[in-house]
Amino acid sequence: MKFSYQQAVRALILLAFSAMLFKLHFTGDITKFINPKYVGLSQSASVIFLILFFIQITRIWSVKEHSHEHCYHEDHACGHDHGDAAFNSKKLISYMIIIVPLLTGFLLPAKVLDSSIAAKKGGMTVLSSQKSPQKDTSTPEAIDTDDNITQGEETAIDDNPVDPGLSADQKEISQEQFDQLIQKLETTPSIEMTDYVYDAYYEEISKDINKFKGRKIKLNGFVYKEDGFKENQLVLSRFLITHCVADAGIIGFLSELTNASSIEQDTWIEANGVLDVTNYNGMELPYIKITEWKKISTPKEPYLYPISVKLL
Repeated sequence: MKFSYQQAVRALILLAFSAMLFKLHFTGDITKFINPKYVGLSQSASVIFLILFFIQITRIWSVKEHSHEHCYHEDHACGHDHGDAAFNSKKLISYMIIIVPLLTGFLLPAKVLDSSIAAKKGGMTVLSSQKSPQKDTSTPEAIDTDDNITQGEETAIDDNPVDPGLSADQKEISQEQFDQLIQKLETTPSIEMTDYVYDAYYEEISKDINKFKGRKIKLNGFVYKEDGFKENQLVLSRFLITHCVADAGIIGFLSELTNASSIEQDTWIEANGVLDVTNYNGMELPYIKITEWKKISTPKEPYLYPISVKLL
């Protein structure tokens, strides 16, 4: 019997990929990389890697004198690499390309996207470009905020959706259910930006900001600031993931808070305030005058995901 160390390495790589995916699912970190609706596919991939591992094990040992004799004819090789060809620099590079992601997956902790990534993705430039141009490009005066700012201890947030007829883990809803969500947004005097409805509500508010001016609003997010902000300005930010972290985009509300300068970037806060309208670099933006706020811990699910509407 002949032992092939290259085939053994390939078997270990398959097992490692299966183990890494299992680890991400076991710890719950998988949703820090992909949209939860793809979790089933990821679980399937873990099982497939495990099956391939067991198949690969059968190739580690082979009968030496009969090995691959069907691939040779008149002293000409078939050109395939059966794992027993000489190890060279080309193979080394190929293995490294595969092994490095495995090492990072096992050794580096899953990191939540923060303000540094928001800045690299464009920050306020992205938020401004999502809005319609404002005719009056003059810079508005600072909006006076109520002095009844309150700060509390770190607490958890209730992520239940505002609509009792829907579940926060519901991956798809009908067009009728989606229309009911929007209708509730348009009629409710107080808007609650839960994780489930955040993207849909944010998009609707951005379409016609004046329609929602003066409404009370409750939301949470991490603090993001840019050069040029006033001392009382910050952005309550979130990352929206459509498929995976590679397509993550920042969304959020420019906000006014009396002691904003004392709050460090990436601090997660829950805030209550009133929706208003302002200009930023000639673009009309929704603006929140924060009246109450408290510091919170980073949510277990820090990212937002768009609602999937069934196409009938």
